[in-house]
Amino acid sequence: MSQALSTDVLIVGGGVAGLWLNARLRRQGFATVLVENASLGGGQSVKSQGIIHGGAKYALHGALTGASEAIADMPRRWREALAGNGELDLTGVRLLSDAHYLWSPGSLAGNITSFFASKAVRGRVDQVKGEQLPPALQHPKFKGKVYRLAELVLDVPSLISRLSELAGDGLLAAERIEPLQENGELTGLRVDGREIRAQRIILSAGRGNAELLSSLGLSQPAQQLRPLYMVLVKGPTLKPLYAHCLGGGPKPRVTVTTHPAADGQWVWYLGGDLAEADGVARDEASQVKAAQKELSDLLPWVDLSSAQWATLRVERAEPAQSGLVRPDNAFVHEQNKLLVGWPTKLALAPDFADRVLAALSRDGIQPTPHAPLPELPRPAIAAPAWEELF
Repeated sequence: MSQALSTDVLIVGGGVAGLWLNARLRRQGFATVLVENASLGGGQSVKSQGIIHGGAKYALHGALTGASEAIADMPRRWREALAGNGELDLTGVRLLSDAHYLWSPGSLAGNITSFFASKAVRGRVDQVKGEQLPPALQHPKFKGKVYRLAELVLDVPSLISRLSELAGDGLLAAERIEPLQENGELTGLRVDGREIRAQRIILSAGRGNAELLSSLGLSQPAQQLRPLYMVLVKGPTLKPLYAHCLGGGPKPRVTVTTHPAADGQWVWYLGGDLAEADGVARDEASQVKAAQKELSDLLPWVDLSSAQWATLRVERAEPAQSGLVRPDNAFVHEQNKLLVGWPTKLALAPDFADRVLAALSRDGIQPTPHAPLPELPRPAIAAPAWEELF
């Protein structure tokens, strides 16, 4: 006989977006169950660079865009949560850097320099010099300009761990997820023999949303995948660096974040244009060689002779857009009791939760009494990529 459970909201997908939403719902008194068929954060979340963007990245051509404005308030909301006085209590999450930086290896074009000094980005961007520079750029050979962004960089594994604590007893490890329908209407999900009914079902499973929608006989909303080919460098000579290196185009030439490995060494995680465009088409050896050349050109004083190198392919799942453009905001699609969404960026997890909560409020969905959950098999937390690769 199958086990029957009842909850207010059933969430599928244990990345940061699903976990953040789950914690917000629980804080408002909703009963929730979050189902994960692999490891918590094991899809896109643990492969993220951990940057809580404030929009400057999307203004490198010298003007604010829809994307830069939509995300502008995210750093404040995350900082409040990290301090324990925001919409969630994220005290204990490791802050890797209180700021992210923009750096130019040479002189910036005049219009970009003027833009960064303008009222449009006041409070978001400040030029830094000398001892204010990131440690990796504090070298006599460094010639360029560095701007401090009002952003931050988080240790994503510790974030996932904290969000899993906030989930209480409502996490469920799953192998098989099937629709539960009554009179042709979706009423819940059948998870490994457990029938779980809910007032609303939320799909927040990243690229897994497409397969889940197919199992429900749905083709909308359509999904697009944006590929990346990231590079990881680990070595005893590395110093912390959290920065976008400006190139000649609208995207950073390379984006570097620095992460602590279990053995005490630092790992540089390289994204930006290096990981997109031509990078996606390269094989592993060619991508490592391209990364080595970039770092040699940009940071020639860094000794990488004993460094270890690895690559990681990532597919960012988003709602399908014309021309594969990046959505400006988090996305939620509603279809009766089913809501399907993608945050589109780590930083937009609060925006994703806002949109779901607004839909529940509009439809009059309120917390209701439920029997305590039985002890459920709990999904493991994903290991960081650098611990798997090195």
